[in-house]
Amino acid sequence: MKQIEPDEQDRLQRENQELRRQLEALKGAGHGGAETGMPGKLWRPSAVTIWSIFLLVVIIFVVAFLSGYVPLQKRRAVIAGEAHEQERALPRVEVIEVGRASGKSMLQVPGNIQAITEAPILARAEGYVLRRMVDIGDRVKAGQTVAEIEAPEMEEQVRQSKANLQQARAAVDQALANYTQGKSDTELARVTAQRWTSLASKGVVSRQENDQYQSQYQSRLAGLEALEKAVGVQRSNVAAAEANLARIERMQTYLTVKAPFDGVITLRNVDVGALVNAGSTLLFRIAQTGTLRTYLNVPQAQASSVRPGQTARLSVSNLPGRQFVGTVARTANALDPASRTLLVEVHVPNGDGALLPGMYARVELSSPRADAPLLIPSDALIARGEGTQVAVVRQDHRVHLQKIEVGRDFGDRLEVAGGLSEGELVIANPGDAVREGLEVQPVPIVEAQK
Repeated sequence: MKQIEPDEQDRLQRENQELRRQLEALKGAGHGGAETGMPGKLWRPSAVTIWSIFLLVVIIFVVAFLSGYVPLQKRRAVIAGEAHEQERALPRVEVIEVGRASGKSMLQVPGNIQAITEAPILARAEGYVLRRMVDIGDRVKAGQTVAEIEAPEMEEQVRQSKANLQQARAAVDQALANYTQGKSDTELARVTAQRWTSLASKGVVSRQENDQYQSQYQSRLAGLEALEKAVGVQRSNVAAAEANLARIERMQTYLTVKAPFDGVITLRNVDVGALVNAGSTLLFRIAQTGTLRTYLNVPQAQASSVRPGQTARLSVSNLPGRQFVGTVARTANALDPASRTLLVEVHVPNGDGALLPGMYARVELSSPRADAPLLIPSDALIARGEGTQVAVVRQDHRVHLQKIEVGRDFGDRLEVAGGLSEGELVIANPGDAVREGLEVQPVPIVEAQK
């Protein structure tokens, strides 16, 4: 530890004694005052000081009153005045002017896409499938071979038909020979009959002998006619044999199955070795997809606006943002009594093959119309026990509940078929407080949005 110097130690002792002395002096002064009953020295402010302090306190209170209470009272008075004015003011309502729809009628209905031409390919000859050249999804041309059928017994039928034809032709030749011979015999009988007629007229021969030769001549004539008919019959037999041979040869061509038109194979029902029956076994199904047709069922209310040649726009869910333009090809010109709809056929070009038969599409039809209907927001409609109504604000700023007849519903808008006039103001979103004769302050919906 650090050693304390003697001089410093003496100084500290002196300071300690001095402090003790002062403490005893203070204690003695306190005890002396208490013993004698004399109070210590107290502060006694003067009258000027007291009045100064009083005035200062008063000023502080006045400043606090002026800076807080008075503005508060004014603010309360302003709020009360505004509330009173609001109570006296007319209720503000948002109104919209009744206008007409666009000059084009827009109709959107669902449709079913089908191939423009679709046909089953069936076998016309019986046999077994020898080869199959196509499968589903393959594109084929008209006349392209799609399958071959094997029928060995048809070759035997062809040979038999050819033999029957040769036999019929030989019968024709035989009939012609018989006809030639009968013609010669008939000519001889004619000459003989003429001679005997001449002799009988001279009385050289008897009339009975003449009649006998005349009868032979007539018999020869009848026989010649019969031979001529026989030739015709044999020629008919030849024609029948030729037709039968042609039929069988034609059936042979059906052993090669060909595509009837350009298209795509959508179904395959057989494979190699399968037995097929003529006219009953479905081999393939083919469809033309270069142009597709879509069938729509248009409601009765819009049936009169659909015409052949009208433009139609198609959209499908799997191709968002893309539209396909088509044309109304034809209509049924009659409504279905069960659904009260008009069947409409729309043709759509499909050069890139984006659309497929069997797809579900939404078709939009547009047509010009001279008398466009009135439109109002859906929120403006009031549905109460009195029927469908709207709150119309007249020129006197009073509400009139007007009954209307609603047409088509577009979701956020409604067509008005009757009860309103163009240019009238209707409350955009009337509440339960809206009643007949209520005086209001109309605010145009455009102003309200600003």
